[in-house]
Amino acid sequence: MFNPGRILFVFILLLLSCNRSKEAGYDFPQIAAKDTLRVITLNTSTSYFIYRDQEMGYHYEMIKSFADEHGLELQVVVAQNTSALIQLLLNNSGDVVAYSVPVENALKDSVLYCGLSEVSHQVVVQRAERDDTVLQDVTELIGRDIYVLRGSKYEQRMNNLNQELGGGLRLRYADRDTLVEEDLIRMVSGGEIRYTVADEYVARLNHTYFRNIDVGLKVSFDQRTSWAVRKDTPVLADSLTAWFGRVNRAPHYLRLTKRYFEEAKGFHADNQSTFVAMLAPGQISPWDAYFKQYGKQYGVDWRLLASVSYHESTFDPDGQSWAGAGGLMGLMPATAAALGIAGNDLYIPETNIRAGAEYLKMLIDTFSSVGNETEQVKMALASYNGGIGHIADARALAEKYAADKNVWDGNVERFIQLKRLEQYYNDPVCKAGYFRGDETVNYVRDVISRWQAYKSLSSL
Repeated sequence: MFNPGRILFVFILLLLSCNRSKEAGYDFPQIAAKDTLRVITLNTSTSYFIYRDQEMGYHYEMIKSFADEHGLELQVVVAQNTSALIQLLLNNSGDVVAYSVPVENALKDSVLYCGLSEVSHQVVVQRAERDDTVLQDVTELIGRDIYVLRGSKYEQRMNNLNQELGGGLRLRYADRDTLVEEDLIRMVSGGEIRYTVADEYVARLNHTYFRNIDVGLKVSFDQRTSWAVRKDTPVLADSLTAWFGRVNRAPHYLRLTKRYFEEAKGFHADNQSTFVAMLAPGQISPWDAYFKQYGKQYGVDWRLLASVSYHESTFDPDGQSWAGAGGLMGLMPATAAALGIAGNDLYIPETNIRAGAEYLKMLIDTFSSVGNETEQVKMALASYNGGIGHIADARALAEKYAADKNVWDGNVERFIQLKRLEQYYNDPVCKAGYFRGDETVNYVRDVISRWQAYKSLSSL
């Protein structure tokens, strides 16, 4: 279809490009003409990942907003590690690095820093429960055990800080090759270790999972980070910088920042004791009639549907997760749309429960080859929570490494957790990339446990 506005947009960019360079190269006008922006990023909890079969991530959603504004399709190129980001850019495997690249003089002859620009630093991650003493000054670290990964930038920074303080820091190493930076934060939350160090933005994101940690003690100088493009794409650089300068205080940007770095994630149920006391004997929720109706229609135990609903929304029909899953059964909008539900219909209790029952039954049937009904349900629940792509990856890994791909406990469950490690999510058998699997493991365990409790509470 002829679009005069788009033709004018490309024409203006072409004029800008001519003014910036005598030789016509591959810059934003050519990108706009091809309708595709190639984005280089990493599979991490802050940049890009797939959750519930949806592409997500702070940097991904930001660059997608830019692409959407200019009518561009996004093509994601996932680098295997941080050192490969700039290499892929300079090899013309992508147009922009949408990741927190440290701003360094050594790269200024080959790249232009642009777009999303931030200042961060390293912080101490420490537990902050009622009886914990929260350190307020770096001098209080003297004589305390601080855990880091050997060879990491955090080890280097702590060694430098030790010299600045005149000694006294006790550096300890978590040397298992199945650990990453965020595992140490989890260990702090669980009380296994007292202190570790992380980049501020990583620590802030993990605080949304572990509310019992403090991430306020700064231990390094500020480091500026930014997105980057090649030196020969100045129009793209200018466009990204102008765009970010315009939107960085806009409501959409503020919502994204809050979504990834402030809103609590995972399951946080309210105390249900008062709620249960209000129900009739044998009643699980105000929506039991719908659970029974659609459980029977789709051949799913209605108490299993109730357990899923509790863990998705605590039976709140207006509930919405940080990721955008909505309604009683916690359906992602794209999933709901595939089931014929659009807009606010997602929050109609009967409609939502019907769709949730249909979707769960589809997932159970997907694993019919598993054979064992209990294992089918566990695989389906894991897919409901984390996305079927990650479960397919974990089963493929289980098969490759001589585990049982048809058994969840200790087998597929183990590999869904290992998908946070680069050597596993980059394995050729994996298609869905990085995944933070703890939530899914806990989800399957807790939904099954509550399902059993509901069985004892209420008969069919």
